[in-house]
Amino acid sequence: MPADPSSVHTDSDQALPHLATDDVWADSHIITAAARTGTNIELQIHTSIAPFDAAAEAWFPAATGFTVTVIVHTVDAQTGEPRYLPPAEPAEWARTIFSIVEAAHGYFLGAVDPATGVHRGSQLAYRLYLDTNRRAIPVPHQVVTCPHYLLPALDGRAEVTIDTNP
Repeated sequence: MPADPSSVHTDSDQALPHLATDDVWADSHIITAAARTGTNIELQIHTSIAPFDAAAEAWFPAATGFTVTVIVHTVDAQTGEPRYLPPAEPAEWARTIFSIVEAAHGYFLGAVDPATGVHRGSQLAYRLYLDTNRRAIPVPHQVVTCPHYLLPALDGRAEVTIDTNP
């Protein structure tokens, strides 16, 4: 994990969102960075946080907290057209953002619109669920709108690491 997640070394001075603050969910957060694993590919990383309040259902307790959604669009840096990028780098951006609240992992939703579950090309979506104290929790089953796959914590595998030291 990065040593200093408060600033990301990209072509500009864009900072990661602070997930532990109370007012961060009011606006989405956007970071643009050149891909480190592709030529002329740009990552447009959209982070949003929204509250949820899930009523109890059979076998599932009520849950209240925040949903953190990270959507990574991969586009051609010159034209803005969709481009393919292997998922290792977008996943590392999601892990880096989730690490701000000391979450070891989140969920990979795939190339879908997280709200509808409909396929969206050239984007990858990730989710993290926080309780009201901004601690990571398992996904409440009542809020699942599309498949969620556990995004494993870093375990020594060869991954792309986001350099946060300028």
